[in-house]
Amino acid sequence: MKSITALKSIVEPWEALDRDAAELLELSELASDDASMMAELAEQTGEVLARLDSLEATALMSEPDDHLDCYLHVHAGAGGTESCDWANMLLRMYVRWCERSGAKVETVEISEGEEAGIRSATILIKAPGANGRLKGESGIHRLVRISPFDAASRRHTSFSSIDVWPDVDDNIEIEIRDEDLRVDTYRASGAGGQHVNKTDSAVRMTHIPTNIVVQCQNERSQHKNRATALKMMRSKLYQHFLRIQREEQAAKAGEKMAIGWGSQIRSYVFQPYTMVKDTRTRHQTGNVQAVMDGDLDGFLQATLKWKAGLLNVSEIADDNDDDLGDE
Repeated sequence: MKSITALKSIVEPWEALDRDAAELLELSELASDDASMMAELAEQTGEVLARLDSLEATALMSEPDDHLDCYLHVHAGAGGTESCDWANMLLRMYVRWCERSGAKVETVEISEGEEAGIRSATILIKAPGANGRLKGESGIHRLVRISPFDAASRRHTSFSSIDVWPDVDDNIEIEIRDEDLRVDTYRASGAGGQHVNKTDSAVRMTHIPTNIVVQCQNERSQHKNRATALKMMRSKLYQHFLRIQREEQAAKAGEKMAIGWGSQIRSYVFQPYTMVKDTRTRHQTGNVQAVMDGDLDGFLQATLKWKAGLLNVSEIADDNDDDLGDE
């Protein structure tokens, strides 16, 4: 049933677009004799073209794990309260995107900041193709704004990292030996009632050979949290070994790829001007508030095209580079 749902999510939008395009052609014949219909024709044409662009980008998702659900982890960088607030803003942005796109969201774990925001959080996003659309979001996200936590109203630059990995199917075999795992329990923080705060129900799991760490605190039962953490560990190990394989293939092909957390992928500038700009694809918009409210499709589509080699960024004007330093 999961495979059928995934296939339907690919086919049905194209069928609907085909029907709407046919109706648009009929409307254009009528509009040729009625000037009052031209405005409606132009509006519907723009909508169909936007849907076509979105579907073409989605069609570029060809990796085996692109159709899967995914985990998204946000982690505040250096900068104290300012970075924790930025991490919380990013978490809200992705949750709003899920709401706009009809994806379901489950909170796996969240660690509150000392004064405001969050230190880290992990959510599970359930939607056909969620991993394919969002995995390009992995990397460093930078914020430039007048800090609400600075009494002198100075401009600050904050960083937070995003990591996205697939929620692997049960039929993908990842061997995890008991001796390679270290499991620690602790008391969960945040909302959840007295039981959450009085028992060591939260689980932190470390894979010793790779030093990969996952944690879960969304259930009251330590047993359930352990099972969820193990599932997350399988997914992260799958991503880890797949990344190593791709790096080896790239090295053999003589390609130079920047894979990992070492590069900034997007800047969100609130001051002295408003601009969100992707450093890889050069896709940008001045409507910062719309982006923070989850309007990410333009950036996601541009990233898919860029990864497929269909976007020549050297031909795109590189204006408004926000080379802004910390105050």
